[in-house]
Amino acid sequence: MTAEILDGKKVAEEIRAGLKREVAIMKQKPGLAAIILGNDPASRIYMNIKHKACAEVGIQSELYELPETTTEAELLRLIRKLNNNTEIHGILVQLPLPKHVKEQHVFAAIAVEKDVDGLNERNMGRLMAGDEKIVPCTPKGIIRLLEHYRIKIEGQNAVVVGASNVVGRPTALMLLNRNATVSLCHIKTGNLAEYTKPADILVVAAGSPCLIKAGMVKDGVVVIDVGINRVGNKIIGDVDFEAVREKASYITPVPGGVGPMTVAMLLENTVEACKNCAK
Repeated sequence: MTAEILDGKKVAEEIRAGLKREVAIMKQKPGLAAIILGNDPASRIYMNIKHKACAEVGIQSELYELPETTTEAELLRLIRKLNNNTEIHGILVQLPLPKHVKEQHVFAAIAVEKDVDGLNERNMGRLMAGDEKIVPCTPKGIIRLLEHYRIKIEGQNAVVVGASNVVGRPTALMLLNRNATVSLCHIKTGNLAEYTKPADILVVAAGSPCLIKAGMVKDGVVVIDVGINRVGNKIIGDVDFEAVREKASYITPVPGGVGPMTVAMLLENTVEACKNCAK
């Protein structure tokens, strides 16, 4: 068995094309404010990708590049200003943040209706209750990719490796909302293979290169690799791709799998936020 590739790049292109047509006929154009603190090279690459994607579909994007020394109070003042800007429908703060800035304070300051990353505590609470009005972009992209390829979720044994608030936990909740039986593993989980081996759907977002080996999965598993790790001159995932591909039924590549879907969902969330504002 050689797994079919879950082509996130192709699916994301289709979503972006649809959003472009939708935005073209909107009376008010969606606006996204993106904030980045410091000079982290990876963060700047991601931000430039998002900025370019906005321009492609017709979303007006504003980039706020702040020094790493920006205080939490200064950042919160900017967010409050953007909350009151009627031309801005979405606010994105690029992670990671400097250590002196508390993520939870930043997410809490973003207006719920402009929280296109879905990380405000109220939006996270809604997700917990099964209300997916605005959800984090990467988990949303994972679900959309599974749905696009008509992969069954209901009744499946789903295992998520990595328990971050950005990916792992909300992904587990979205799978649970679709009636999967979900296990959430993390850095303190003992004997990880005990959990991954029975998985029908395996989502790996641990930030550990080639963590998942072929011996840790069963034949026919669906593998979603969220990891992005630079090893030498290569970008690889959290899954030993070539080995696991020989056992899986479906697998995402890195790059070209989950990443493009995350950007597409950010665009979609921004368009939805604009439409909700107009109601």
